[in-house]
Amino acid sequence: MLTACVTLVLIVAGALVTSNDAGLSVPDWPTTFGSIYKMPHMVGGVKFEHGHRMVAEFVGLLTIVLAVWTWLAEKRRWLRILSVAALGTVIVQGILGGLTVLFLLPPAISSAHAALAQTFFCIAVCIAMFTGPKWIEEPAAVEFDSRRPSLFTLTLLSIFVLYLQLILGAMFRHKGMSWWPHVAHAGVVAVVLTWTAIRALTVYSKIDAVRRSAMMLLSLLIAQLYLGFTAFLTRVAWGKEALQPELPMVISTVAHVAVGALLLATTVILAIQVWRHVPVAFEERVPGTERTPQAA
Repeated sequence: MLTACVTLVLIVAGALVTSNDAGLSVPDWPTTFGSIYKMPHMVGGVKFEHGHRMVAEFVGLLTIVLAVWTWLAEKRRWLRILSVAALGTVIVQGILGGLTVLFLLPPAISSAHAALAQTFFCIAVCIAMFTGPKWIEEPAAVEFDSRRPSLFTLTLLSIFVLYLQLILGAMFRHKGMSWWPHVAHAGVVAVVLTWTAIRALTVYSKIDAVRRSAMMLLSLLIAQLYLGFTAFLTRVAWGKEALQPELPMVISTVAHVAVGALLLATTVILAIQVWRHVPVAFEERVPGTERTPQAA
């Protein structure tokens, strides 16, 4: 849980770097103004860029501890592998962060850096859930899903459209794409996520894990749409002629990025809970009997 929370802080710190145009305030990597250990003067954009690096180093340290601890103490092999995958993800994330500086903020690498950050956040949230008492101790209530498309399919589709929206938004923020694909695709995201949440709440509300995740998803979606509209007004409609980022633009954009990360992680959690509690059913014709639903 600590690793997941600090990762969210790291995502906010990264959004502050981009929103304040501070990406090259520290022009070298892996050193900072030629030094590995000296603290630079935390002024101007340096406080955002170097502060981001400090939080990233702390996340890396937490991930190493988490991976070693999980490998030594956890009996579930797949969870040990997941912890190692988390460590590998954070290493690649650090390399991408360095490349964005060395290659002077190329949109493709910067966008990959942003997308992988939220991927790691989802992994950290999943590990927190898998090691929590509710996952381990509570019995899994099961209700077969015979609808088409299944709720699990809808959750996977929701994750896909959210990832695409994340990439489009990152490309826009890093000046690699116009704003309109991101805004247009927001309508697709709203429709798919609303469909998924309403299906979960209307059909499977008796399953607590599914209901809680769906309610959280719907609440975050509403907040995200509001923040997205506010960010559009402050950054595109009102702030396009601004000589430097203004405070309303920074606040709305950073909040939009943070809630987006929470929304993606919540959707991943919903997909996992649906996979666990609402397995897909199919109809099998048995000679001499009526068709009965079977678990896929």
